[in-house]
Amino acid sequence: MEWWNELISQNYDWFWDVSIALSITLIAGAAWRFTRKRLVKLALATKNRWDDIVLEAIGVPISWIIFAIGATWIADITAGHFSSEIISSIPVVRQLALIILTAWALWRLINRVEERQIVNGIDPTTVQLVGKVAKLSVTILIILPIFQLLGISISGILAFGGVGGLIVGMAAKDLLANFFGSLIIYLDRPFKVGDWVRSPDRSIEGTVEHIGFRVTRIRTFDKRPLYVPNSVFTNISVENPSRMTNRRIYETIGIRYQDSRHLPAIMEGVRAMLREHAEIDNNQTMIVNFNSFGESSLDFFIYTFTKTTDWVRFHEIKQDVLLKVLNIIHEKGGDCAFPTRTLHVDSLPPQLAGTAPAQR
Repeated sequence: MEWWNELISQNYDWFWDVSIALSITLIAGAAWRFTRKRLVKLALATKNRWDDIVLEAIGVPISWIIFAIGATWIADITAGHFSSEIISSIPVVRQLALIILTAWALWRLINRVEERQIVNGIDPTTVQLVGKVAKLSVTILIILPIFQLLGISISGILAFGGVGGLIVGMAAKDLLANFFGSLIIYLDRPFKVGDWVRSPDRSIEGTVEHIGFRVTRIRTFDKRPLYVPNSVFTNISVENPSRMTNRRIYETIGIRYQDSRHLPAIMEGVRAMLREHAEIDNNQTMIVNFNSFGESSLDFFIYTFTKTTDWVRFHEIKQDVLLKVLNIIHEKGGDCAFPTRTLHVDSLPPQLAGTAPAQR
């Protein structure tokens, strides 16, 4: 029974200390879960949605913070009884865990605020820029204390930054050019996420899906992703059709030469039709005029603007206008011309005239 006596004679103070620490940790975790549920119910009952965002962002990280404090506390007690060599490392682990979990909570909060602002109708491009700057700031503020805890000299890193900055700048000049290009996009705002853009200088056309610090992702109309370095936008012209106020109808229509006497009435009828059309903007330029003598037609042109800017709706309106123009031409006794050629012979030479019947 010597083993039993040896087991009884052991010092179990550490076991009771660990049990107390574990119990307190479990109670604190359960208390936070209960409190969190109550706070969520209270937040949902209010009209303010910012409290919901904060609770949703920090709820899970706080649970992990309680677990990290409890686990390092238990490790501290155990190391004090069995392994005093690692006892000095446990506070460092605890601080690292708290810093990382705090950063995680802040990142979650930034993400939730971004989503909320976009839902509220704030410009996604501006929201994403502010969010990225906030995340970058949090990352820098978290990395510096971590370096300090690990024994890495921050002053040495800052001193190296002065000399190394030039080297890095030379090696990463394209990356920096793209970064400053993204800042120009955010400041000048030539386009934003969701806009249809195109460039007459490059084969770029599509819908902007994402504006990053290095590249902008554009979805072309054949549904392929196009990744454009942001520095490109500082050197090219960019057209933003999404910001147009109207769409233009500009068509040339030809009628037959034999219908020339009907041309004034046709053009007047087209003008009246455009003025009365519900989808034509009469506040914009409207022109219906005879334009030229064509090879086989008398050409007049229509120059007007629709109220809508929607691509599909515009073509429906344009089709309706052109069909009505065709009806007006027919109602006025005319018809549209098609390519024709008339050969006019004044007379035939005698030698051909005498042989003509035989040739027939």
